[in-house]
Amino acid sequence: MDGVLFWVCAIAASSLVGMGKGGMPVVGMLGVPVLALAISPVTAAGLLLPVYVLSDMFALYAYRRVFDRRVLAILMVGVTVGVGLAWAAASITPEWLVTTIVGLIGAIFSLRLLMRRGAVAPQAPKVAPGLFWGAVTGFTSFVSHSGAPPFQVYVLPLGLQKMVYAGTSTILFAYLNGIKLVPYWALGQFTPNNLKIAALLMPVAGASVFAGVKLVNIVPERQFFQLITWALLAISIKLIWSGLAN
Repeated sequence: MDGVLFWVCAIAASSLVGMGKGGMPVVGMLGVPVLALAISPVTAAGLLLPVYVLSDMFALYAYRRVFDRRVLAILMVGVTVGVGLAWAAASITPEWLVTTIVGLIGAIFSLRLLMRRGAVAPQAPKVAPGLFWGAVTGFTSFVSHSGAPPFQVYVLPLGLQKMVYAGTSTILFAYLNGIKLVPYWALGQFTPNNLKIAALLMPVAGASVFAGVKLVNIVPERQFFQLITWALLAISIKLIWSGLAN
């Protein structure tokens, strides 16, 4: 992990991760594919894990006052259960199957949103669906770093304002990354070299968090959620492709 190509890709990936943590949809999920241009995808995912976790600290500060407490409380319980189940089943869960299923869920849901005609009244955040989709979010995030689609299936119909949506998403995934630290460490995902490189990339990711927050403020609310829906569809198609290709 050295050379000009590696560092160009690493800095670009860190910027994307930071902007994603700042609330911009899609860009955070581009981090691993961009870094995979220079190193293997598995190594790229392991290297960026500390960057995700450390950039959460900046994101938590940026959105410390803007989030939905009820939605967050429900989902936190769900993702905790999901991570526990994924850790217990880590040795028997095929990643390709989880990736494909998550892609199918996201694709069906986003297509329904895009084909829907007329305004639909926002739904109330119900506990049972929140616990279910929260558990799916935790499980899939642990297994294949693809927790965004099930999260969006639950949260998008709630009609949250864009800053509240971004804050709730940011805080939930910061919590999710935090509780993944112990099992990931136990499974050997962190190495001293990864942590050293992550520390060097941290200023880039941190500055990008606030750039992402700024962009969320600028983008009109209607276009913001249209972007999320189209992004969900694109990511879901990519997940289906990746899952079936393995």
